[in-house]
Amino acid sequence: QVEECAISLWNWAVTKHMGSVVNDEQRAKLRFVACRLVCLCEGSDPSEGTIRRQILMCMKTGKGWIDNGKADLADGFLEIAMTSIEKLYAKLLKGSDGEADTHVHKADVEKNLFKVLSYQAESVFAQGDFQKAVICVQRCKDMLMKLPKEMCYLSILCYNFGVETYEWKKYEQSSFWLSQSYDIGKMDKKYSVGKEMQAKVLRLLATVYFEWDCNLYLDKALKAISLANQVNLHPAGFYLKVKILLKSEASDEDINSAVAEFLHHEMSLDFCLNTAKLLLEHGRESIGLDFLKSVPERFESSPDLGKITLLHIEFLLQNRRELLAKQKVEEIIIGHYTGKQLLPEALNQLHIILWDRAAKHYEAKSYSEALHWYNYSVSFYTPGQIDQNLAKLQRNMASCYLHLKQVDKAREAVKEAERCDPNSIFTKFSVYKIAVMEKDTDKAVQAVIEIGKLAEKPSQHEDKLKVDENTGTNILSLAAQIALENEQQVVAIKALEYLSEHLQDCRQLFAALKCLVRLMLSKVMAEDEEKRHEDINSILTYLTLAHKRLAESFTEEKFTGDMKILEAHWFRKVAWNLAVQFRGCPEKMRDFFLLSFKLSQFCPSDKAVLIAQKTCLLMAAAVDLEMGRQQVTPSEQTELLTQALQHLQACKEVWKILKLTGDFGKDPTDTLLLLYEFEARSKLNDPTLHSLMESVWEQPQIEVKTLEIIASLAMESPARYPVLCKKALKSALNLHRKQTVIDAVKLSKCLHSLINLSLPTGLTDLDDSVLQEVWNYFEDALSVVGSIDAYPEMEILWLMTRAWNTGIFQYTVGKYKEAEQWCGLGMRFLNHLGSLKKSYE
Repeated sequence: QVEECAISLWNWAVTKHMGSVVNDEQRAKLRFVACRLVCLCEGSDPSEGTIRRQILMCMKTGKGWIDNGKADLADGFLEIAMTSIEKLYAKLLKGSDGEADTHVHKADVEKNLFKVLSYQAESVFAQGDFQKAVICVQRCKDMLMKLPKEMCYLSILCYNFGVETYEWKKYEQSSFWLSQSYDIGKMDKKYSVGKEMQAKVLRLLATVYFEWDCNLYLDKALKAISLANQVNLHPAGFYLKVKILLKSEASDEDINSAVAEFLHHEMSLDFCLNTAKLLLEHGRESIGLDFLKSVPERFESSPDLGKITLLHIEFLLQNRRELLAKQKVEEIIIGHYTGKQLLPEALNQLHIILWDRAAKHYEAKSYSEALHWYNYSVSFYTPGQIDQNLAKLQRNMASCYLHLKQVDKAREAVKEAERCDPNSIFTKFSVYKIAVMEKDTDKAVQAVIEIGKLAEKPSQHEDKLKVDENTGTNILSLAAQIALENEQQVVAIKALEYLSEHLQDCRQLFAALKCLVRLMLSKVMAEDEEKRHEDINSILTYLTLAHKRLAESFTEEKFTGDMKILEAHWFRKVAWNLAVQFRGCPEKMRDFFLLSFKLSQFCPSDKAVLIAQKTCLLMAAAVDLEMGRQQVTPSEQTELLTQALQHLQACKEVWKILKLTGDFGKDPTDTLLLLYEFEARSKLNDPTLHSLMESVWEQPQIEVKTLEIIASLAMESPARYPVLCKKALKSALNLHRKQTVIDAVKLSKCLHSLINLSLPTGLTDLDDSVLQEVWNYFEDALSVVGSIDAYPEMEILWLMTRAWNTGIFQYTVGKYKEAEQWCGLGMRFLNHLGSLKKSYE
């Protein structure tokens, strides 16, 4: 049952493979399974039919694995097949009736044996075992006398081995296999592989000797190729013979003799041209030219005759015989207009030759000569013809004219290019170059704008080549360079602006942005105040783009981390300097400081960078607060104050880190942070303001001036915090009293503010406690006035007047006792007045 299933599986694989249901590898696997099952089912004494079937299945399975590139899997099956053949032979001998039967059985078995040996040769060859492959092939070769029909198969097998070893550059092995192939192929003419195949084998054998070591195996190579040409004439054989002779530096006589063989046989024009080219390339000029001259006679009626002239021109140019080459080109031009046109393919080839020669002259700065060759190319175009290649040709000519300072001719050439290809980025660039040379700034700027727009469209085609983003950026880069060389700053700026939008290479981008910043700065410095605004915005845009690109993740290997840091330092310092420079424009100053801070975040956080970051943020906050004090709408003020708080929060974080790097005892940053934050929060009516101030009152080192500023800010519109103001003033007053030498002027101002805050002018119905508090301030003032001569007289007068008026207010409401007290208090200040005393006494 297992055996039947295996045979069914085998047959199914055959039919399904024929129907393309299973591929070669799948069929090999199915055969593998079926064959293994059949082998496992073999009994102790299998029948002849069973053995024959097993031989067939093992051979085919082994061959299947070889064909699928898994030769190692084939070996086992081929061994089984060999063993089965021996079993079959023994079984046949056992049942034979005489010598005649024996010969029949032996012949029957030898066919299978030959196949198995040839498959084994393939297997070991595929596995790289040259010696075993030789042994297997030799055994097959020995059997050919009895199996002459297999001669062709074995010859081709050896040829295939030769081809593969040649491709692997195993020349020694290749020469062996090819020699074997040739020897086997000629053993019996009746069953030979044919003359064409034998010549093919010999040509490859000659090639092997040629590439192996032409000097060492020259004779063998020549012998093989001469024999190949004798066996079967073929152009490849002649060509190879000439090639070998040239490589061996044979005499002109020997090469002439070999070439003469061509003339007696039919060869294609291309083959003749290739031979002529080979001779010319190897310096056999006289032979090559003579041969080339003989070719037209043989192909007079061929439409490809122009190829001969083209080859002649190429040769003359390679050997620096330009004058003769020009004569040949002029002959073609005359022929073009007298009915002897080149075929389109040959004409295209001629254009390539002409352009190539012109380009060489252009590179050598021989612009007149370059124009000469370009004009030859123009000769083949009809007037009014529209062609992209003609546009390119005219652009190239325009470049030559520009170098020769022939602007009018250049302009005419560009007009022709515009007619043929108006939307080409290269045509726009030619227009641009002329505009720059003519110092037509508006036209040059317009051309740059158009180039920039075309650079955004990488899908358009030019001369069958894709205009990719690199083309656009290269042209813009060149445009900027040309503008700078011609001292056209405005044009250069426009080109660099477009360039910076398209550049992907980081180093090039930052170089362009640096150039832009420098150019725009020099422009700004030379401008009136009114014109500066737009250009300052442009500089901001450049720096913002630099920040954006620095913030992106870099994939360029050439742009290292150190380079990134260097670029960040350069741009942050520029932004800082610009912030300082434009201090007359607060908004711009703030923007530059913020950009400097952002750019500095790409730099290592050393002390210098941290100080710069702190200063940038403090200045930005200060500007926002100052702008918030101006006549702005409530919503604008809220936005400015909120921004200031954000800057202050970032500054606090930087300041925390910075303080860890050293002693900053005399640094006013803490005070500024406090005052800026107090102003912003108080004007925003921030509920967290009181909790902020709680920590302030507890500070032992707070200065009087800081408290006085807090008091002033607490009542500055739209803020109104009288309680905080009074608390700050009281703290300031206490600090004034504790001074070793009291500053009477400052103390007087503090008392003045406290009294004004506690005793508003015009109010009569005041609480007794308030009056008592104010009374104490007046008493403080009296004690100071009595002990210090420097108390300002006008402040004494103000104190006297406020006390007297308070008494009068009390009098008007019927509080006579209180009125008498306050008026008496005022009179006590009278004694401390100087020159004003008599006026008030």
